[in-house]
Parts: sequence; structure tokens; C-alpha cells
Amino acid sequence: MTRQMKDEAYRNDQWARRYTGRVAAINRFIDELGAQDENGHPPYVPPICGGVAALALSISRDPGPKAGGIKGSGFLSIENNDASAERMGQFLDEAGIDYGQVVPWNAYPWYINSDPTSEQLIAGVEPLRGLISLMPCLRVVTLHGGAAAKGWKLFLREHHDMVKRAGIVWLETYHTSRQALQTPDRVERELREANIRNAFALAASVMHSSTWPTVSRDR
Repeated sequence: MTRQMKDEAYRNDQWARRYTGRVAAINRFIDELGAQDENGHPPYVPPICGGVAALALSISRDPGPKAGGIKGSGFLSIENNDASAERMGQFLDEAGIDYGQVVPWNAYPWYINSDPTSEQLIAGVEPLRGLISLMPCLRVVTLHGGAAAKGWKLFLREHHDMVKRAGIVWLETYHTSRQALQTPDRVERELREANIRNAFALAASVMHSSTWPTVSRDR
């Protein structure tokens, strides 16, 4: 199913379970981020995602209105009531990736609903380090859009050794938003969508590899 966050009962269930199971540590970490920044509280990761046991990390630009806005769900979720989330879920399904093995994130975790500045992308580096330190099984990072790629480059400048030791693979592709995929050129649109599919197919191959090494992760 898609867009389940528009259902109040479903949304309330996700909220009630935000400190349970494999997402508990990450959402308490997000609480810490919310106490540190004047922009307020970043959206939580949903109980349906992989949490600390996830094999993949999916990074976009910043939380959208259906996640962090006044009428947002309060979660980064493929079940949010917006087209970008719905398309993300569809691409994951096509690649055979279970959302229960993924954690969603943003280059700038706080809600601004705009392109992050260089300073904001820099501010997103340490939260990303903290998140990755909570994910000992992480194998692959998918970067959706230019801001996510820029944020990851800034992260690597500071923490490349951390990524190298863990053997983490990263893949750059397009955002799943309508704006990123919209173009009057039908062939170009198909190429962009194919780029996303290829990135997820590669991510799935890394996630499903039976020979991936067991590594330690700095905290």
C-alpha cells in the first residue's frame, strides 16, 4: 500500500512505536538533534524502516512538507501522502528492496523545504556521522539529487576513513520528486528514471551479497 500516513490510525500507530525496536536508538538520536538546532525537530524514521539493522541508507535533500511541515506526518516514510514518497516506494519494490532494510535520511535533516545552503549542508555532516555510527550493518548509501551528493562529499572530507573501514558503497542518482523527473523530453525522463532503477538494482546486489565482510563501526 502507499500513502498510508494520510490515515490517522496508521499515523498514530507509527507515532506510538517510534521508540520501539530497531528504530528506538535512531529516533532518540533525532531527539538530540531537535534539542540542538533552532530549526526545530527533524522528522523521525518510521518503525517500518530498517533502523539500526538496515543495510541501506537513502539520503535526499531535506524533509518535504508531508514529512516535516505543519501538516506533515513527523516521519521520513515511503508511506507519506506525497508523490515523491510513493515513487520511492515503487522504485524500491521494483529493485526487490525491502523497506525494512532501509533508513531514510536527508543531507540537511531539519525541515526547511528549500535547497540547503552550503552552511546547512556542512551542518548536516555530523548528524550523518552520528547516524551511520548507529548502523553497524550498513552496506550501501543511495544519494538522491545534487544536494544529497554535495552533502555526502562534505561528509567524506571529514569521515572518509570511517566509510572505507566499513566498506560502504555509495551511489548517486536522481531524486524521486516530480520536479527532478519532469522534463518535456520524454527520452530524458526515461533516462532519469532508468538511472534511479539502475542505482537501486546495484544497491540491491550489494545488500543481498552473501560474501559481504563483517566490519566494526566507530561510534
